[in-house]
Amino acid sequence: MEFENYLRFVFALLFVLALIALAAWAARRFGLAGAMPVVRGRQKRLAVVESLALDAKRRLVLVRRDGVEHLLLLGAQSDVVVERQVPATGPPASGPMAGPDDAVDTEAANAGDAGEPR
Repeated sequence: MEFENYLRFVFALLFVLALIALAAWAARRFGLAGAMPVVRGRQKRLAVVESLALDAKRRLVLVRRDGVEHLLLLGAQSDVVVERQVPATGPPASGPMAGPDDAVDTEAANAGDAGEPR
């Protein structure tokens, strides 16, 4: 191929990349990026309270949504809801994962004997 063909290829590639960037900017600017509302100035409805790696492929995650916690088992091939509607015991964790002091005893909360020693 001649130099002119290589130059034409480079300009076509730059033109296509510029069109993609322009379409992405227009989607963000005019609200076409999705129907996700931007949460500003109000409390977040969704938070990861705690996460625990079971092995290299599986993880237990405690997720809080609207004051109700759900225990999820996330794996490489499938995701399972282990326990639904666990009553929330406090404010959501500030970071992506809670520390050991923020652990929730879901068995005690479900049995109703949270105040009794084991």
